[in-house]
Amino acid sequence: MDTGTFRGLITLILIIAFIGIALWAYSKRRKPDFDEAANLPFADDDEQPTSDKHASRERDNEAHSRDERGDKNI
Repeated sequence: MDTGTFRGLITLILIIAFIGIALWAYSKRRKPDFDEAANLPFADDDEQPTSDKHASRERDNEAHSRDERGDKNI
């Protein structure tokens, strides 16, 4: 098998994979899932996620100590 044949087979495999992914993405069965995913940025979350609970506690303690000192510029 020479280089040209190998490149041709790789190209054929990639074209088939591309067509398969395109058919999967545009199939009617997937439309509800993709519509739901498209609306995720607009979802209303009541709670802000925090990645570090310890840091948020320190921030709350700092705010309380500012209140005790009379500092209102938080």
